[in-house]
Amino acid sequence: MLAANSFIKLVPSSAKEIITTEELKELFLYYKDITGKIGSQIKWEYNDAAFPYEIKEKPEAKGTWFYLYSENDRYNAILLGIDKENVREEDGSEREQAYIQVTLPEGATFGDKGKANEFCKFLAKKLKGELHLFNGRIMYFYNRK
Repeated sequence: MLAANSFIKLVPSSAKEIITTEELKELFLYYKDITGKIGSQIKWEYNDAAFPYEIKEKPEAKGTWFYLYSENDRYNAILLGIDKENVREEDGSEREQAYIQVTLPEGATFGDKGKANEFCKFLAKKLKGELHLFNGRIMYFYNRK
């Protein structure tokens, strides 16, 4: 699979306007925890199948990106990073907007893409953001005027 990107943009009406990689890691751990609880409700070891990734971080990436790695044969890796961009408003003014970038690296599997889509939707809902999916479609999880 070729590399692909998805973005969660933190717009002015989002729950947060900035996010750190530490907060993103906490959201990942929370997501992993709640998906694992489904298994205990249905009496099945679902943790390994629900979101079979662990956080890995390279020293040079500290504070800007990290990746989720899986040893499961159907999954490989998902990269998550944070950055900012300048956005021009309708009135012509500019503002800085934070976003989360979710990247499927070369070698990612279709399983990675499915799990990344699920996690992106969770993040966008939780942060009330604007989700730009891998396929180019946009989903809005914030109140639009």
